[in-house]
Order: sequence, then C-alpha cells, then structure tokens
Amino acid sequence: MNPLRSRWLLEDGLAFLNHGSFGACPRVVVEEQSRLRAEMERNPVRFLWREVEASLDAARAELARFVGADAEELAFVPNATTAVNSVLRSFELQPGDELVTTDHGYNACNNILAECALRSDAKVITARIPFPIAGPEQALATILAAVTPRTRLVLVDHVTSPTALVLPVESIIRELEPRGIAVFVDGAHAPGMLPLDLRAMQPSYYTGNLHKWVCAPRGAGFIFVRRDRQQGVHPAVISHGYNTPRAGRSPFHDEFDWQGTLDVTAWLTVPAAIRFCESLPPGGWPALMRHNHCLALTARRRLCERLGLESPCPDTMLGSMATLPLPHALQEKNAGESRAVIARFDPLQSMLLDQHRIEVPIVRWGAPARRWFRISAHAYNSPDEYERLADALVAAAKSAHA
Repeated sequence: MNPLRSRWLLEDGLAFLNHGSFGACPRVVVEEQSRLRAEMERNPVRFLWREVEASLDAARAELARFVGADAEELAFVPNATTAVNSVLRSFELQPGDELVTTDHGYNACNNILAECALRSDAKVITARIPFPIAGPEQALATILAAVTPRTRLVLVDHVTSPTALVLPVESIIRELEPRGIAVFVDGAHAPGMLPLDLRAMQPSYYTGNLHKWVCAPRGAGFIFVRRDRQQGVHPAVISHGYNTPRAGRSPFHDEFDWQGTLDVTAWLTVPAAIRFCESLPPGGWPALMRHNHCLALTARRRLCERLGLESPCPDTMLGSMATLPLPHALQEKNAGESRAVIARFDPLQSMLLDQHRIEVPIVRWGAPARRWFRISAHAYNSPDEYERLADALVAAAKSAHA
C-alpha cells in the first residue's frame, strides 16, 4: 500500500486509475474548503462582498506564480469547458471563417465549436492526427496542413483527453501566432502534470483545470487571455461586472471575478492545493511531476507486456496518463464512427469496478472506432494497482475469446 494513499479520501481497496476525469481531492484541501465555507456562512455578505476581492487577488497571485503568468492575464472559471465557451462565444466570426481543431479534441469543446460556427456560418476544420503516432512532428505537420488563409482560430489540446497525447503546443503557437491566427490551448490536464510558463508560451488564450493534477476542489479552473486579446472577451455568464467597473481593475477582471453568485471557495482553496502537492516529495513540484510521469510510463510498459500490445506513441508524448487499445478479444465488431467520448457506462468499465474494484475509463475513439483504456498516475497510486488491472483484462480477454 502506498503510504501517501491515506492523505486522500479514496475508498479502501479501490484501485483509482482515473485521476484524469475528475481528479481526487486530498483531505487537507477538503478541510480547507470546509473551513472557508464555514467562514462564508458566518456572514455571507462580509465574505462575498467585503472580503472576496482581496481573497481572489491572493489566490490569483499564487496561481500566477505556479503557471508562469502575470496575474492581470488570469481569471478563475469553474472549469476549462466554461473557459472555451467564454472565448468562442466572444469571438467575432464572419461567414466563411474557419476554426481548426483536431480529432483528438474533447467532445464538449467540439460541441462549442460546432455551435459557434453554425450561428456565424463559419466552418470547423478537423485535423486528423494519426494514432498510433511516431512523434510530435506528425501532429504539428497535420495541424499546420489544416490551416488556410480563412483560419481565424486554432483550438488545440495540450494533453488530449481520449488519447493522452502531449501535443507540441509551443511549436504550434510559434508557427501560427505571428500569422495573426489565434491559438487557444485547452490545457485541461496540463497544470500539475506538465511545467507551465505562459509568459514564454504566449498563446492568445489558455485554459486549465485545477481539480485534476493540482488536486484542488472541483469548480476550480482558470483562463489566461493575453493582454492584446482581452478586449471583447466576456465570461460565459454576464453579470454585474459588465457595467460596474472597479477602480484600478481591468474589464477582464471586473467581469470574470463576478460571474453571478458562486461558491468561490474552490478558487480560494487553490493555494492550499498547490502547497499540498508541492510538499509531497523532496524536490517539490518538479519531483512530483517526474514521479507521476515515470509511474505512468512504467505502468504502460507493464500493461503492454502483459496484454501483448504495442505502445501507440513515444514516451516523450506522455505526461501522467497513457491510453492503450484493449486486446483484440475485447474489441467490438462493427463499432462504427466515434465522437471521442469516454463512455459513462461501458460494460467493461462497470465490470472492472464491480468485480475487481478498479476504476479506469474505457474510450471509444477513432474511425473506425476501437475501444481503448486510459490509465492515470498520481502520488497515491502504486505499481500493484496496474498489475491488478492487467490481471483483470487478461482474464476478461480469455473469457471473451472462449
């Protein structure tokens, strides 16, 4: 048993290999949010009107140090999907404009792109990145080939959800931003998995979830909007900040800091989550990221050995997750097309939980669609949990073959 496991609230006996979906909040962070909620309830008006500005500023400053950004270019949002909605619904499109994304994109964001293109008579272009893939240069070439003189914005994942690929976003930004093409990096998985330096990266827009690898409460995400892109960007929910400016504040902060009445304690707990993860190994965040990365690679190699699989991407394109195809015996016949959706009630996923106490997502993805499984690695995981998964999948494949 991993000795760090007790610092989370996870069920006893559960092999939780799906940190990538909703994260897992440590005890001390849950306790800090409970403390803040109790403080809020003692006098909600004082907390949400008189004190919240200074509290948000302090939390934003801590976040800015963590992601390598200026606080003036950061705002809190409930999640990355909300941030994508905010930017795309603010983005002025003309008929015939093109929005580029990839076939590894997140389904919710694909839906936003489609809706915004539909109401503007614009077009969504999907770059089809190969998977298996030999290296990041293939991803870069595929995305650049999809760009035309009509391209206005490219939405690209930093770490893809269905395939767990780390895409070469820095190279994409360097190629496209000088052409006047806005690059929006959906970094839902990146904060806490990969080192970030948004000052150096300089996309037009970046968003990240903090409830995943940073282990903050759900409801904690952020949006980065470069200064020259902030004019005209509005939150998905327009509230009082739209017409009540505060002295010394930008319209960007006026609008995003007050998105209706929210429980902002998830945002205010972010510094505690950053400090908690930093305290886990000697060496802080760099050591934790290395540990999680190495554990994911070791687990992937072992699963490939046990299941007779080939790695679909090089180690250099992985962070703290990895996606592998299910063995042939567990593939579905005539699966058809896929929208890259993680199935909520895949029978195999349910069986792994019910019979083996293993939580791992099953993904239907590709054209034609195949079934894949995605593993995650965080500080509370241990190698024996991936062995349990291998045992369960080997047994399921034998049963299906028989």
